[in-house]
Amino acid sequence: MSEKKHRIVVGLSGGVDSAVSAHLLKQAGHEVVGIFMKNWEDDDDSEYCSSNIDFVDAAAVADVIGIEIEHVNFAADYKDRVFAAFLQEYQAGRTPNPDVLCNAEIKFKAFLDHAMRLGAEKIATGHYARVRELGGEFQLLKGLDPLKDQSYFLHRLNQAQLAKTLFPVGELPKTEVRRMAEEIGLPNAKKKDSTGICFIGERPFREFLNRYLAHQPGPIKDERGRKLGEHVGLSFYTLGQRQGLGIGGIKDKGAPRGGGEHAPWFVARKDLQTNTLVVVQGHDHPLLQSHSLLADDLSWTSGRMPEFGGYGAKTRYRQADAACALQPGERSIRLDFPQAQWAVTPGQSAVLYAGEVCLGGGVIAEALP
Repeated sequence: MSEKKHRIVVGLSGGVDSAVSAHLLKQAGHEVVGIFMKNWEDDDDSEYCSSNIDFVDAAAVADVIGIEIEHVNFAADYKDRVFAAFLQEYQAGRTPNPDVLCNAEIKFKAFLDHAMRLGAEKIATGHYARVRELGGEFQLLKGLDPLKDQSYFLHRLNQAQLAKTLFPVGELPKTEVRRMAEEIGLPNAKKKDSTGICFIGERPFREFLNRYLAHQPGPIKDERGRKLGEHVGLSFYTLGQRQGLGIGGIKDKGAPRGGGEHAPWFVARKDLQTNTLVVVQGHDHPLLQSHSLLADDLSWTSGRMPEFGGYGAKTRYRQADAACALQPGERSIRLDFPQAQWAVTPGQSAVLYAGEVCLGGGVIAEALP
């Protein structure tokens, strides 16, 4: 018996991953419709905002594959649900991850709802992840290409969302996706992967935040309280940051020449009470290491908190899973790591794994020594 054919709405971004996803679904005989999501329109005409170019690329892809494409504007939803929360977090001195929010609020809520109104049975995106049904439950799995796995950004998806979602390139290595794009003759086969945050694009980050956040300059101090310089506003720095601090090395009196006194400086703490940025020297400084963290604003793919025990966790994207012990609480969790984690940053996501299964996670509230 042949596999059931579906009406599937694919999010076409203009990139190669979503293009190949649409092609694979069409090849499998499904009825495929492309949707281009416009999520940002504050400065459409600027050199950094690539939304217009991306739509032209997405439309060209739809043409080659032979599917319809619709342009949908989610900018108002995005501003309310993602950007407002993003700014609020920065103002509170944390470093949020807008891609996680965008997936939870726009791509798998606003877009999913829109697709269902179009009579879709499923939606598909070009993310490197997989969905597996096991005993009536849907699991989110890592993408098979370890260098491209994006399950970290998708960890807030729930059962209802996973049940309706396909990730056609999740089974493939990126090299194969590029090869297929060339073989089919997709116009964007060689297009560079987009980096950075969707609404900021490639523009300098501080310049962008400058428009939206009040900046109150204050002292930059080392862990002994010595003033080294001035910061432009705590919101503009993130833990572990090394570039753009504007301070040189400091020599202790009588320190031997060529000693470690010129080791690079890293942001270690943001003291909102005193508006002080605390920096330390050396990548492995103890103030940059944490053995535990607390996370709240939890979301589990199964709808249930995992049990007490040993898991793998990522405290930032592009990090190998680190062994940890989970201590579940009422509304928060504690993760304890046998090996210290570097620059654990409040506002970022702590995501839990059992092998290749992404269980969900929460937002880091506090890093503990």
